[in-house]
Formats: sequence, C-alpha cells, structure tokens
Amino acid sequence: MLRRLLLLALVSVAPLAAAATDSGFQLIATAKNFETYFPGQLANGYVSTFTSPRGTESNLSYLVALMDYGKDDIARPAAVPGWSGIDYRVGPSGTWLNLAPLDASVFRDYGQVLNLRDATLTTHYRYVDRDKATRVEVVAFVSEASPHLAAQRFTITPEFDGTVELSFPLVLWAPYQPRLPLAKLPGDTGLTGDRFRQALEAHGLSLKPVPPATPDRAAIWYHGDTRVLDADGDPSNLTLWLDGQATNGARMGEAVALQLPSDIRPVEVELDRTDDRLALDLRIRVEKGRRYDFTKYVALSREGWGGDAMADLKLAEAARERGFEALLDAQRAAWAKLWQSDIRIDGDPRAQLAVHSDLYYLLANTAPDVAWGVGACGMTTGYVGHVFWDSDTWIFPALLLLHPERARSIVMFRDRTLPAAQQRASAAGLRGAKYPWEADPEDGTEQILYAAHRLSVGEIHVNADIAIAQWQYWLATHDLNWLRQDGWPVIRDLAEFWASRAVYDKAKQRYEIRDVVSVMELYAHVDDDTFTNTSARKALEIATRAAALVGARPDPKWAEVASKLDIPFSGASQHHLDFDPTTPLYDPNDSDLAFLMFPSLDVSMSPTVRRNDYTIDAGPRKQSGHTPSTMGLAPLTIAAATLGNASDVARWLDDNITADTLKPPFDVRTEASDNNTGYFLTGSAGFVQSLVYGLTGLRIEDDGLVEAYPPVLPAGWKSLTLTNVTFRGRRYDITVERGADGKPRLRRTPP
Repeated sequence: MLRRLLLLALVSVAPLAAAATDSGFQLIATAKNFETYFPGQLANGYVSTFTSPRGTESNLSYLVALMDYGKDDIARPAAVPGWSGIDYRVGPSGTWLNLAPLDASVFRDYGQVLNLRDATLTTHYRYVDRDKATRVEVVAFVSEASPHLAAQRFTITPEFDGTVELSFPLVLWAPYQPRLPLAKLPGDTGLTGDRFRQALEAHGLSLKPVPPATPDRAAIWYHGDTRVLDADGDPSNLTLWLDGQATNGARMGEAVALQLPSDIRPVEVELDRTDDRLALDLRIRVEKGRRYDFTKYVALSREGWGGDAMADLKLAEAARERGFEALLDAQRAAWAKLWQSDIRIDGDPRAQLAVHSDLYYLLANTAPDVAWGVGACGMTTGYVGHVFWDSDTWIFPALLLLHPERARSIVMFRDRTLPAAQQRASAAGLRGAKYPWEADPEDGTEQILYAAHRLSVGEIHVNADIAIAQWQYWLATHDLNWLRQDGWPVIRDLAEFWASRAVYDKAKQRYEIRDVVSVMELYAHVDDDTFTNTSARKALEIATRAAALVGARPDPKWAEVASKLDIPFSGASQHHLDFDPTTPLYDPNDSDLAFLMFPSLDVSMSPTVRRNDYTIDAGPRKQSGHTPSTMGLAPLTIAAATLGNASDVARWLDDNITADTLKPPFDVRTEASDNNTGYFLTGSAGFVQSLVYGLTGLRIEDDGLVEAYPPVLPAGWKSLTLTNVTFRGRRYDITVERGADGKPRLRRTPP
C-alpha cells in the first residue's frame, strides 16, 4: 500500500515537474495565489470560459458573438449555461468541495498549471474535510481540434472507504440585475455625468475596481442573458442537453455526456432540474487508495455555427466514445501546430514567458476563417465584447505574419458588416461607409453607451484604420481574388467617406477634417487631429492603388484630398502637432505622436522630425517615471526602435512586464496597472507588435516584407526569432542576432 500511495503522489506532482522543464510555456499557481488569483482563460475562439482555483467551480462561459439585445441597453455578450462545474463531497455530512473555504489547510499540496503549449489547465491538491482526505486532480481544456467540444477529467483518490457524492451541473444563470438603460442614460460628460453616477448609486454600484479581478467598469460591463427554452437529461445514459436563446438574439445549444470508471456502478443517479440548474447527481462507493476518473464531455453550438441541443448531444456522446486521452492528444497536436509560428527570445526568460502568454490569449480568443468580430478584451465582458479600432490596428497586425488565417477573420468581419457601415454613412449625410466606433461583433451595428456617444460621432479614425488593415492583408497575401471580392468594396467605400467628410478651405487652399475626437480621447471637437488626418490620407492613397489592381476607375477626388489634406506641423520646431494649434492642451505634456510611427501607418518623416516627435511623446513619461497604459507602450517601443534607441526599447519592453499589468498567476494582461480591465488583447497585441515589427524593423510594403529600419536588441538579449512566418505564400524564420561586432543583424532562413 505504501508503494501504491508513493506512486500516486508522484503522479500528482507530474504537472509541476513538466513545468520545470518547459518554463517558457508554463504558468503556475500555488496556495499563495489564493487571495490574488486573477482567473486565466480557456478558449478556442468559439467557446470561452475561465479558470478557477479549485478547477471545479462553475464559471461564466461565452460563445463567439452571441449577443444579448436587452431593451434600451447596448448589446452585450450573453452568458451561456455554465458547464465547467463539478462538485464532490465525502458523504452527506461532508462539505461540498466548491463550498469549502479556499485555505491551504483544506487544499493541501496545492498546485495549478496553465500549460500554454497545449492550452490545458491541470489542478491538483489533497482535499481535507475534517477526518477524511481525498487526492484530487482536474484536467480541463476547450478543444482547438474539435471547436464545439470541451472536456474535464475529475480524478479522485480517497484515503478512506465509503460512499461519496458527485454533482455534474449545467448552471442556468439567473437574469443579471440590475439592467441599466445604457443606450439612453444621459451623461454629457461621459461616465462621470450626474445622471450616470446617480443611476449607479441608486443600485449600490460604483466605478471602482475590486482587487484582484473586478475591473472599474464592472458595473456597466456585465454579461447578458441566455433564456433556456428547453432542457432535459437521461440519468441512464448520463447525459444532459438544452436549447437556449440570447435575449432578442441568436439561439444556442449545449449538451453533456458523462463517463464513469468502466467498472463502477453508481449507488444512485438523479436528474436534478430546477430553474437554476440542470444536473446529474451521483452517489458512488469508493475504496481507500483507488483512483477514480470521471469525465465530463461538453458540446456547444450557436445559430450559424453548428446545430441544436440534439446535434450537440451527438457530439458529446461521440466524444465520450473517443475517450478523454484521444481528445487530449488531438488538443496537444492542434496547439503544437499553432506554436510552429512562435516568438523565441534568447536571453530574457521573463520576456519569453510574457510573449507566450500574450500569444496564447490572442490565439484563444480568435478563430480562423470566420467573419465575426474580435473584441478588445476577447470573449469576455470587457468593453462589452464590442469591436473597436483595436481589432484592425492592434490585433490584426500582431497575427498577420504568424497566423494569417486568424488575421483574415478580422478583415472579413469588416467586409461582412459593410452594409451596416453604409447605412451609418447615409444617415450622417455622407457617402461610402462609416463604421462604428463600437461595433457589435455579430452584425456590425453601433453599440455604445449614450454617455459616450461623442466617441461614436467623432472618433472616426477607425474608418482609416480599417482601410489600412484591408490593404495590409492584400500586401501580405497578394490574394487578388480576395481583394476584388472582399477588400476592394471596403477600401472604396471608406475612401468615399473621407472624400465626403473632408472640407476644402479656399483661403488656406487645403482640405481639413473638422470636429473630431482625437486619438487622445480627452480632446473632443478638435480640427485636423494629426493621427486621424494622416490615417485618412493613407486610406485615400490606398484606394487609388487598389482601384488599379482590380481594374476599377478611382475617383480623382481621392488623390486630390490626400495631397491637400492638412497635417498640423511646426516648421520652426520641426515636429508634428497633435492637432490644429488653435486647440489648447489641458496639459502641456499631452501627446500621442508616437502613434504616427505605428507599423501599419508609419508616417514618412525625416530623422530629425522622427526624433523630435518621439521626444515630445516619450520625454515627459520618462522624466515623471509614469508608465503609460499597455496601449501606450507599444507605440513608444516601436518609435524608439525606429530611432535605434535600444535603451528606451528595453525600458518600454520591461514596463510591459513589470508594471503590474500581467496579473498573477496566469499573466492576464490588463489595460493599465490600476483598472483591472483584463484579457486586454489590445495590450497583448501591442507587446507582440513591439517584437514582430519594432525590434526587427520590418514593415509590410509594396516591395514585400522589407527591413525599413535597422534591427534592435535590448542589452542582454542574444537573439529574437520569429518562427514560421507566412508572407505571400512563402514560409521562413526571421532572426535578429548579434554579429561579431555586437550589432544586431537580421537574417531569414527556411523554417
């Protein structure tokens, strides 16, 4: 018996042993993380859920672009019935596992590993309930190989003889309360407006973060609801199934098939069906020291992706026939294929783990070859799942060279939702297409709280960001059929929008774009925001070039507006201005000029102007020691790299890792160190872009993937390698390494 227990103990620590051998892909939680546990994510771009300390809690889950359209509200992700829960107790007088206090004395020998390489979560501990103890291991994943499926294996090794109880529920979430009329609630000063504040106060809510994982806007970024239409189960077949519908939205389905140890016959199996849960509850006789595996196979679908509950039931039952190990092997193989395209850093283990976690969350929240939108915080309620310019200017370029099939989904979303953008332009009295500031990931309509409507009206640079992304996809793929059918209509209509939005000033003999919200969003109603105007100019130039490729006739006005568009600039000081100089700055240090050097825009300028622009933006931050948000770090890093400033590059990269924006234990990236807006794909993509384009100096241009700037390596880094890059049908590795003289050099080799 002693030998058997020793073997079981060795098995239980195997995941942590694996972590020690592959530290660049392993994130580990211990009992020390109980109070600061920020949940990680298990997802495959279609289905998403979260990690939890015990590995058995019922967690919120979402399906791609399944949105709730509540009355007077903005669209928000509908939480589908929770499927991740498994509960256990040692007998009728015991404490249910998920109700036991999260304490090291109860959960002994605790460890949890999020394996980024194969997207699995493994949790193990010795659960002690008074005089009875049980060794527990839970392995869970959302399948990349079979996207409709998720699986959990719950293993117990009791240190006693007796009868235990297990419960395998689907949690039917109660409607979220309070639902606020955010589409109508006035607030001329945004979220600080009196009406907005009073509505929150009346419900006992506030816009303050609650550590470790509740963001400051949780009071308005709550999940939507899914109404269960029909639900049932079969205790004899150990199955559950249900059909549901998001509020005024699409339908969805869900099913579960359980698998017990082959030689176990339950003492009792009950179907528990209430308004709150649909579950299979079991009583099992167990023997001391014996291992028992219980597996929960879950299948999910939504309208437009899969079938209904009966179709899901067949999928879950088929998964049970295949078995857990077969599904796990397929999961590992699918993720191994994804990781063939990787970013490898020699010389900085912290940066290596950070970029792997960022790539993991980017891959987990995007799907290949679809046309649903990607939210700034992925498949979560952050920013209510809405699609911003983040999708086109941040997330898309980060994926384009390493995972072009996922990048394609982002540009295809804009193509699919072009009719909604055309309607918005027409309603505004403009030509072409006007995409929303906050787009619904399902249908592309504008979805914004009324208190922030000034952004909807004025932050229109998104319409240039989209055109630039479309063109970048063409440049990277040279897929002419795609350009003709999908990219060109978007590019054409966005050029039409800018040509009709610009106003000609006869006295100054130039075109202006007036009354916009600057990329520095505190500045509303400004004229000629430099980022907006340079982006619009590029969008217009792109349209003329795209027309020639597809055999269309460009509107001559596109080139005219582009050539005469005002770009605010100080000739005396040789630097760009953020916008028209007649607009006063609230703070003389305010600037976002580094955005002009972001890879997809990369405004042409002299070395002197480039240096001056960077100094204006970065100087005050460096002097004050203030770390910008994760959205501001990438432009600074890339701008510094274009100047060859390796020390500043190292500083901004380090801030990405050390400035409390990678939350423990699973490196969930937050928007800033103090607002806890997690799963911030924009920040993750910015860090990835800093490496893919910043340190390499590479740009996607007409002539190919060109070395526009000399490569840069921070001190201590031996090399940076992009593996299995895809560009115009070719694959190769790109490495920046130090030559014999110590200077970084770039080389390309077959993968």
